[in-house]
Amino acid sequence: MKTPFNRILYGGDYNPNQWPREIWDEDMRLFKQAGINSATINVFSWAKLQPDESTYDFSELDDIVDMLSKEGYDIVMATSTAAMPAWLCKKYPEVTRVDYEGRRHKFGHRHNHCPNSLVFQKYARKLVVELAKRYGSNPHVTCWHIGNEYGGECYCENCQKEFRVWLQKKYGTIQAVNEAWNTEFWGHTFYDWDEIVAPNALGEGIGYEKTAFAGISIDYRRFMSDSLLENFKMERDAIREYDKETAITTNLMGTYKGLDYFKWAKEMDIVSWDSYPAYDTPWSMVAMRNDLMRGLKDQPFMLMEQTPSQQNWQRYNSLKRPGQMRAQSYQTIAHGGDTIQFFQLRRSKGACEKFHGAVIAHSGSGETRVFKECSQLGAELKALGTQTLGADNPAQVGILFDWDNYWALEYTSGPTVDLKYVDQIHQYYRYFYDKHIPVDMVPVDGDFSKYQVIVAPVLYMVKEGMAEALERFVENGGTLVTGFMSGIVDQSDNVHLGGYPGPLRKMCGIWAEEIDALAPEQTNTLRFTDGIEAKCSLLCDIIHLEAGDFVPADARLLESVSLKSEESALTGESVPSEKDARAQVAEDAPLGDRSNMVFSGCSITYGTATALVTGTGMDTEMGKIAGLLSGEGDSQTPLQKKLAQLSKYLGILALAACAVIFVVGLIDGMDVLEIFMTSVSLAVSAIPEGLPAIVTIVL
Repeated sequence: MKTPFNRILYGGDYNPNQWPREIWDEDMRLFKQAGINSATINVFSWAKLQPDESTYDFSELDDIVDMLSKEGYDIVMATSTAAMPAWLCKKYPEVTRVDYEGRRHKFGHRHNHCPNSLVFQKYARKLVVELAKRYGSNPHVTCWHIGNEYGGECYCENCQKEFRVWLQKKYGTIQAVNEAWNTEFWGHTFYDWDEIVAPNALGEGIGYEKTAFAGISIDYRRFMSDSLLENFKMERDAIREYDKETAITTNLMGTYKGLDYFKWAKEMDIVSWDSYPAYDTPWSMVAMRNDLMRGLKDQPFMLMEQTPSQQNWQRYNSLKRPGQMRAQSYQTIAHGGDTIQFFQLRRSKGACEKFHGAVIAHSGSGETRVFKECSQLGAELKALGTQTLGADNPAQVGILFDWDNYWALEYTSGPTVDLKYVDQIHQYYRYFYDKHIPVDMVPVDGDFSKYQVIVAPVLYMVKEGMAEALERFVENGGTLVTGFMSGIVDQSDNVHLGGYPGPLRKMCGIWAEEIDALAPEQTNTLRFTDGIEAKCSLLCDIIHLEAGDFVPADARLLESVSLKSEESALTGESVPSEKDARAQVAEDAPLGDRSNMVFSGCSITYGTATALVTGTGMDTEMGKIAGLLSGEGDSQTPLQKKLAQLSKYLGILALAACAVIFVVGLIDGMDVLEIFMTSVSLAVSAIPEGLPAIVTIVL
């Protein structure tokens, strides 16, 4: 794949303007010793560059650029617009934000501008034009860095007016808005655009995370993401007037909730992001965020920031243990990173980030543990050269990630406050991570055809065209894995009528009649005839099979379902049969050739063809069925047909048959994932009674 770099950039945020000139020379010496080859500069320098409305002073920045250029550094040039100067806020107070509580902010902090302030836009653009004219032709400027960690919301009058304009473009008429937001509820019907107000604490908000009307709050999220994106595009276009080629980016923040990063990535030349796992963040979560950043453009990305030692802003800012920073850096490269950059290169002496880790600590010494580890990594990356730059990350499994679903699922009132979007995505991702199966994070409007498996956890919001795209994927031989709280609402958070999972109901072959929530102390247990038990929590569904010529292949394996809690919620005892359990199973329905079933903790759900459904007890359930089942059909290869026939002959000896399948598949050149899918599906469809679960467990 294309990369804008001719070496792995190794460096990070550098703020020599915070230090006397004699420190600069020492920095150059220590950076060289550590193998640093890149510096990100000018991130928060607007006040220094423009001391008043009509004056620009680039003398210090000129010196910094000259110093780094002479030393051969790749310069990541920021635009400084992430922190406004005090004079701008004093003279034009409308440039600051109004927060969720309705308070107009004064000068302070950073990332504090109103995205719809014409005054901010005017002065930000003028500054960027000056920077582009001055440094756009410098060959050492390898990348432009716009703003910094865009995020947050504004609820001021300017934003409220622009929101109405945004709505007019989206819906056309006020009647369409009323229908989309279901304003007949509570008599909230609008008759004029000016009646619509921003949904903060003074409007529809129920605390920052909830809302009385999800439709307006989701639309405001979309609007605010678009507004900040317009700020980015404004600066990008200003740079392009004077620099036609240099890559332009801004640093994203992994699974940050506030912005639709798939939409943003379309406007960026290369994705960059800041990785700050806590002391207890699973490695699989860090990997998932890396894969998400790669998936935004389906190309390598920049790691713009990580700490070489510790953060300062988390609850417990633990030091990275010896070797941990190095391991995290290589994990980043393995998942698509073309740069390894730190915040920061020299530790600040004051303000809130003075305890944030850096390559050079407050001691200023090159003998610290952290500096030595950074030097070791720098030497290794130099030796690695260009071998990994632009490398592809092929995957046969795609996991859907969607910010509309993220917002909608967590705005909904009920069924449980513990249902978090990223946590559910991570449960599925973690399974593949533990099995060393590569995964792509895919948008809901992405190209599914290059994957064997698409996993769509908590696909709560199914927008127009999504169900059809997934059906085409399944019809063409793909395997879809979805689960509870899927197919519930449309793009405005209105329920798909006709029973859950709405537009996915036909494909999944089930009807979820009711959704029950389990308190933290409650669990459900599925007990199978082979003695295996699966526990889960959070949610459970009452589910019916649709009428048809299929039932789950393993339905007879279910012996009982238990709901247990400290207070013996519901019955508090084991449920003796499928009929009385939290899942409904048709008793006499014929067993179809293409039936696949996934036991999903408290949600037991079923799939037609190769559309599968799973639930909350992921560790046990995904281990049982390996998350991948595929059916037989005319599209089978000759090898698959031979294996199917062999499996049926063996019958009760299915365990041995599956072993043969693996051997033959390897000899025939099939990859492991394909063999795995073939073995499981053929075993499930071919052998009687209790063996399917045994086979899938062993596999």
